[in-house]
Amino acid sequence: MLKKFINDPEKVVDEMLEGFLFAHSDIVKKLSTSRVIVRKDVPIKGKVGLVTGGGSGHKPAFIGYVGEGLIDAAAVGEIFSSPSAQQVYDAIKAVNSGKGVLCVLGNYSGDVMNFDMASDMAKEEGISVEQVIINDDVGSGSKEQMENRRGVAGEVIVWKAIGAKAQEGANLEEVKEVAEKVNSNTRSMGVAHSPCAVPSLPHGGEPTFTLGENEMEIGVGHHGEPGVERTKMKSADEITEILMGKILQDLPFKENNEVSVLIDGLGSTPLLELYIIHRKIIKILREKKIKIYKSYIGEFFTSLEMGGFSITLTKLDEELKRLLDTPANAPLFVQR
Repeated sequence: MLKKFINDPEKVVDEMLEGFLFAHSDIVKKLSTSRVIVRKDVPIKGKVGLVTGGGSGHKPAFIGYVGEGLIDAAAVGEIFSSPSAQQVYDAIKAVNSGKGVLCVLGNYSGDVMNFDMASDMAKEEGISVEQVIINDDVGSGSKEQMENRRGVAGEVIVWKAIGAKAQEGANLEEVKEVAEKVNSNTRSMGVAHSPCAVPSLPHGGEPTFTLGENEMEIGVGHHGEPGVERTKMKSADEITEILMGKILQDLPFKENNEVSVLIDGLGSTPLLELYIIHRKIIKILREKKIKIYKSYIGEFFTSLEMGGFSITLTKLDEELKRLLDTPANAPLFVQR
């Protein structure tokens, strides 16, 4: 049993949202009819609407990225559970200004099913809707079966790029092309040495998986899905070499590429350790003559209190560099 500071496990999401909305009421609001978080100024005239969403338990994803230069709406599911088709439909309607709506989601069966249903409902009302399903997780499927791979922290880079592109006034097809370009040029992989637990009474929860005292799981998913290998604990440099080796060969990333690096703590890994990992990534990329254009280090897409991290590399071109540099202001992601 992992201990938690909660009241009623049936109310954790709604109670979290109450506190979140009060803290960030200058940027976001909740739809009165649905558990959907939107920018205060939606719909925004002349701009493609951007919708994402998924299960709770991944803070700052998904609601932390609703804001200027990022996402316009996030449909909020229960812990590790998809939002309903009705929620996604309400989000699409809320952000539609007449230029169409792009939905970006991770490759999870419940999300895919409900976003598909919501998109169909919106299209029946004459709203132009497109979707991009993110599948950046190298640890969840072979390169020959990309359609089976999960979407993980690569979604953050997609949200940043499409948020900037839509803000420039691009049309729906142009924004979708950017999302597809980021997705196809992004690879991620994670590792965990301890699990998370879905809240339950009394004030705790059972671990989503178990590991031995000296074990770690390479390729673990954001909900505790099995990885590609369970092995003994290794040093920061050793595990970084393993993850980077798999990521680099998968795209593949090559000499003279420029990349963004995102090191994502999964909930209980301190920044001290994440910067040690970044140090090794710098060395590996320098040896391969791959240039780091921008690094993001912190918690961007967590898994409650899971102990672990993931590495995300995105190959950049001039357009993507410009879009990543564009200012953004959301409750849990700010770029000046």
